[in-house]
This record gives sequence, C-alpha cells and structure tokens, in this order.
Amino acid sequence: MNPLEDRASQILKSLIEHYIDDGMPVGSKRILQDLTRRVSSATVRNDMMMLEEKGLLSSPYTSAGRVPTELGYRFFVDKLITMEPLTTQSVGWVQHQLASDQTPHELVEKASQVLSDMTSLAGIVVAPKQEMSSLRQVEFLPLTGKRVLVILVLNEREVQNRIICPDREYEEHELQQIASYLNQRFAGSELHDIKTQVLVDMRADKVEMDQMMQMAVDMAAKTFDEAGKEPECVVRGESNLIQMAEQGSADQLQPLFESFQQKKDLLHLMDHCAKADGIQVFIGQESGYQVFDECSMIAAPYTDSNKNVLGMLAVVGPKRMAYQQVIPLVEMTAKILSAALNPED
Repeated sequence: MNPLEDRASQILKSLIEHYIDDGMPVGSKRILQDLTRRVSSATVRNDMMMLEEKGLLSSPYTSAGRVPTELGYRFFVDKLITMEPLTTQSVGWVQHQLASDQTPHELVEKASQVLSDMTSLAGIVVAPKQEMSSLRQVEFLPLTGKRVLVILVLNEREVQNRIICPDREYEEHELQQIASYLNQRFAGSELHDIKTQVLVDMRADKVEMDQMMQMAVDMAAKTFDEAGKEPECVVRGESNLIQMAEQGSADQLQPLFESFQQKKDLLHLMDHCAKADGIQVFIGQESGYQVFDECSMIAAPYTDSNKNVLGMLAVVGPKRMAYQQVIPLVEMTAKILSAALNPED
C-alpha cells in the first residue's frame, strides 16, 4: 500500500470511529490529530473527497463534514477495525449468567438478554430446532374435559409441559400404558421421528391393530406435532433501538418491530447465517431484507460438542454501532453458550 492509500485508510478509520462515537459528521480538523504523519488540512480534505468519490463517504447537505456509507462501514469492518479486548470481568459475568445448570430453554432466554444488556442493542437467539431434541421420558396426566397434561423430559435435563386435547377421554391407567410403550420403544429417539415411527410400527404389525396401538397413534400425533414447527426465536431489548429514531431512521422502527414480532425474516436470515462459517456481519442492505436496510446485524453460531451448529445468536442495531466492541462480545457469548449447553466439554 503506497503512502496515499495508507493515509486514506487512516483517515477513513479515524472518521468512522469518530462518527460511531458521537454520530456527528466529521471534518478534516478532527482527523488531523489522529494521523501518524503530519499533513495539511487541505491534504486531508482532498483525501476525504477521494474517499467520497469511491463511495466510502458521503456529505450531508447540512454539514461540511462527512459520514460513512454502507460501503465505508464494510471496508472498515473487513480491513481497518481494531477489536476492543474483552475484560476478565465481562467474560466472568457472561459465564455466570449462562451457567450450565440451567435448561437449554433458560439458557437461550438468558443469552438473548445478556446480548442486549452488554450492547444496549437488540439481542436475538434462535433456539435449537425441536427435531434436535431427543426424548428421555414422557408422562401423561388426565385433566378435565378430555385434556391431558404431557410432561416431556428431553436431552437428559430439559423438562417441557404441554396440554393436549386427544380425540377422546382417557383413563389414568390407559395413559400409563401409552407412556410405558412410548418410553420403552422411543427413549433416546429424536422427537420428529417418533410420530412417524409409531405409524411404521403399526403397519409392520401383522396382527390387526389393537386398541393399545390406536391409543398410541392418537397420543403421539397430539404430543409430537410441535416437533415440525420452526425453532423459537427469542428477542430482547427491542426498545434499545429507539435510538435509531434519533439517527434519522424513525420510519424504519415500526416495520422493524413488526419483523421482531413475526420473526419470519429473522429466522430466514439466521438460517442463512448458520450455513456460513464463523461470525457474520450484515450492514444495511446486505441482509437482503428491506426491513433491515437501516440496521446492522452481527451473528454467530453456537454448537454442540461435535461443533455441529445448534442455533444462532445475534445483535441488531443501527449501522452506526460500535462494531469493534460488539463483534467480540457476540463471539464470546456464542462460545460460552456452546460450553453451557455441553457441560461435559
């Protein structure tokens, strides 16, 4: 890199860091003090003009200063950023919050809140898909009005309760008989396989299907129908994004909040992230979803003990976010969440 390119890079880095810090357009005088080699203010202005011509900076019509463009942010993140080191205190706090004695559901909820608290932005965690949960034990307890309480023990530690409404009312001894069959036959099986396998067993039986199998098919259908649904997406700290209104993006807030509520675009984007390696940074329109055009997202996968991706976590905020702080925090949280979900590692 020749001196001009090196100086221009320093100017771009300095300008973006100042703009991230206070949100004000940056002029040449503020940049002069950051340069390692003394040059004139006119030289800095010329370099800023060259950076603007390359599409890395823009000039707000109300100010003589300049602000970074999406392309400028991308160059900064890819080539110029200096990551801020994590403190021992911040790492210890996250480890305490994501202690391994919590259930996977509790860890996902807590990780989303941790990301929001640390960054003052929106924290998002996509829970592991339901089909990645395996059955340890199931119990059925009769309730009034044909309803049945299902107690599922999954993945050794997680307990889920749900209420189902089977096709008829069952006696307690019938429910015990069905639970005994399902536990003996399917303990250790993934949830999404069980309903199908019950039907396979039924068809493989050369004898006419008996009443027990009919009851098992009915109960398995009601109990394990949830397995095919999309994974849970937990969002915390949406209110932190109200700052975007102060940065001229107020018209983007309502559709963004609606997207957080519906979560469809979030799940698609996070699923795309899961197919790539390591941490992902989407700036503005790079996400491919219009609702995120005024945002940036920093995402990272969390994994099982074999490094298979279980889910994704992310921070969403304005494009003017402190990337040098947020990227290490997201990466660290993903590693600690992975460890908490795999305490034997």
